[in-house]
Amino acid sequence: MTVQQIRLFGDPVLRTRAAEVVDFDRELRNLVRDLFDTMHDEGGAGLAAPQLGVGLRVFTFNCDGVEGHLVNPVWTALDDEEQVGPEGCLSIPGLSWDCTRLRNVVARGFDVHGEQVEIQGTDLLARAIQHETDHLDGVLFLDRLDEETRKLAMGEIRQAEWFDGAVPTIKQSPHPLFGVR
Repeated sequence: MTVQQIRLFGDPVLRTRAAEVVDFDRELRNLVRDLFDTMHDEGGAGLAAPQLGVGLRVFTFNCDGVEGHLVNPVWTALDDEEQVGPEGCLSIPGLSWDCTRLRNVVARGFDVHGEQVEIQGTDLLARAIQHETDHLDGVLFLDRLDEETRKLAMGEIRQAEWFDGAVPTIKQSPHPLFGVR
């Protein structure tokens, strides 16, 4: 088992856009294995490479009975239906807040061998796809919270035992959501 330490809120790698994967090699397969092992160990629904300190566009997921990984993912909305529900992050441990996401998305990318993959997600899987792809762009789900909830969240984060006092940065996702870019 190759469980790795997860980078926590405040670590600059979480706010940096990850690079496209160009080599589908043993190193990539090892990274995906580490992502799966760490995600399972922590009980997460997904985990992105930047959360392990690796600036590559790769994530794993395990939700709604579907487990897999995507390399260089791109997602699109299947419709405009929204979902509002609790969302957490392994890089912000023990805390969650209601976050609005699209309910139905399709993600396209590659597997560790460079073969094309398409995953259609609804509800939790759609949320995970959007959440993990945001990680690859240096965006945290805190950036998607409404202003009042984000203020509440930051207060709770500042009180968390693991928080090191980092100054928060709020980013805008490059992925369109609800007609806003």
